[in-house]
Amino acid sequence: MAKLKALILAGDRGLEDPVSRAAGVSTKAFAEVGGKPMIDHVVAALRGVEEIGEIAVSIATDAPPIPREARRLDSGPTPATSAAEGLAALGAPLLIATADHPLLTPAMIADFLKGVRASGADAAAAASLKAVVEMAGNPARRTWLRFSDGWLSGCNLFYIANERGAGAIDFWLDIEADRKSPLRMAAKIGLTAPILYLLGRLSRKSAAARIGRLAECRTEIVLLDHPNAAHDVDKPADLEFARSRLRPM
Repeated sequence: MAKLKALILAGDRGLEDPVSRAAGVSTKAFAEVGGKPMIDHVVAALRGVEEIGEIAVSIATDAPPIPREARRLDSGPTPATSAAEGLAALGAPLLIATADHPLLTPAMIADFLKGVRASGADAAAAASLKAVVEMAGNPARRTWLRFSDGWLSGCNLFYIANERGAGAIDFWLDIEADRKSPLRMAAKIGLTAPILYLLGRLSRKSAAARIGRLAECRTEIVLLDHPNAAHDVDKPADLEFARSRLRPM
C-alpha cells in the first residue's frame, strides 16, 4: 500500500514576521523551541506516523537548510498558493501541516487521519472546541470561529483525499485574504450564512456542507480532542507558550 505524502507549509514574512523578530531568525520556521527549530518538531511528528512516506517542505528559496529527510519545494506568495503548488507536485492523498506548530504530535495526526477516513470526506480540516483549547492554558489571544454547536479554533492540519478534494484548495485560494475575519469568510459561503453566523445559528456541519458545494467536493471539519492541537505559533506570546511546553531536559 502506497504511503501517504505530507506537505509542510513554511513560507512567512521574513524579518517582518513578529515571531522571527522575537526569535532573532530570518525565517519563522527556524525559531528555536525546545532546543531545536520549530520545523524539526513538525518533521519528527510526521515521521512518527507509520503511514506517512515522503515529506516535502514549501519554503522560501533563501531560507536556511531544512531537515535532510524532507524534500524542498519553493513556496508561493501565500499559504494557499503554496498548498496548491505542493498538491500539484506531490498529488493526492496529501496531508498538509504548517512549520509553526512545534506542539504537533503523531497522536494528533493519527486521530485526524482516522477522523477524516471515518467521514469519507474528499477534503478536511482539523479544529478543536474552545473548551479543549483552553485546557492548554495558553494566555495568548486567539481567533475563534463561532458555530451553533461550539466555538472552534483551527489546528493547521488539512487533508486532500483525492482529485475532487483539490476543489477545497481552490476555495481556500478564494477566501485566504479573509482568514482573520470570520464574518467575511461566512459571506463567501452564501447569502444567508453571515446572518446565521451572527445569530449563532450556523453549525459546523452546515458550514462544511456549504463549502463543499462551492468547492464541488465533500468537506468536513474533524474535531481533535488534544489541548495543544490548536496552538500554532502566530505571535511572540505563542512562542513563549510553546517553549514552556517543550523546554529541553
